[in-house]
Amino acid sequence: MKTRFFLVLITLFMVSSTFSQVNLNDYKYVIVPNKFDFLKEKNQYQLNALAQFLFRKYGFNALMEGDGYPEDMVLNRCLTLKSDVIKDSGLFKTKLTVELKDCNDRVVYTSEIGESREKEYAKAYNEALREAFKSLETLNYEYQPKKTNVVAVQAVETKAEVSKEIATLKEEIASLKREKQAEVKETKVAVVPVKTVKSEESNVKESVSGGVLYAQVIENGFQLVDSTPKVIYRILKTGLENTFLVENKQAIVYKKGNLWVLEYYANSALKMEELNIKF
Repeated sequence: MKTRFFLVLITLFMVSSTFSQVNLNDYKYVIVPNKFDFLKEKNQYQLNALAQFLFRKYGFNALMEGDGYPEDMVLNRCLTLKSDVIKDSGLFKTKLTVELKDCNDRVVYTSEIGESREKEYAKAYNEALREAFKSLETLNYEYQPKKTNVVAVQAVETKAEVSKEIATLKEEIASLKREKQAEVKETKVAVVPVKTVKSEESNVKESVSGGVLYAQVIENGFQLVDSTPKVIYRILKTGLENTFLVENKQAIVYKKGNLWVLEYYANSALKMEELNIKF
């Protein structure tokens, strides 16, 4: 009977350990607070810095509270565990336990108690904390992203790619503008100055759309329809405020003052079209 009882206990312990490890592997970051509750000052006895060092030693990506956080961590706070060190009461011993909580403030892991008989606080806390962290070593922690986490990371990467594409497109537009301005200067010397100076303004005015376009919400942006209604453009959101990519067209739509402007290339020439958009 006793043998069977101990076998059940061992089995439960193994299942519990495996469950904890799997849960911890779902988390990418650990935040270490600047100050533990049982201490009076930030990083007193260098204990917080030691905790960060020990987390990293055992494979965790540990960040100090208040440091610059990665973008995927900002977008998905549930990638992160909050750490704490708890001091247990002891008459002749210093006892510390490492605790990890998820984004919903639920405890997902508690270490074994680390103990020290040193009388000097600095030495006692240091020794007890190192002892407590030894139980993390047995977890063999390794981050394993969930599908939802992968989607969040891909969203960040897509946003970065879109921003890069917009920056490249704007640089190309600026480069062509400079070339156009150089051509205008050369033409100004050879032909009539007044017509050359007004050419760019007249091009813009000729391309102004007289009709009103109504913005309808679609996934990742808007579709612009006329009064028919007929879809004229589909514009996609970017990482820049009031700047959109035009679907299936090498063009952008952006707000300039109180006007919306469509910029694109036709026959290697920059075209600017003022759009009357109603959101």
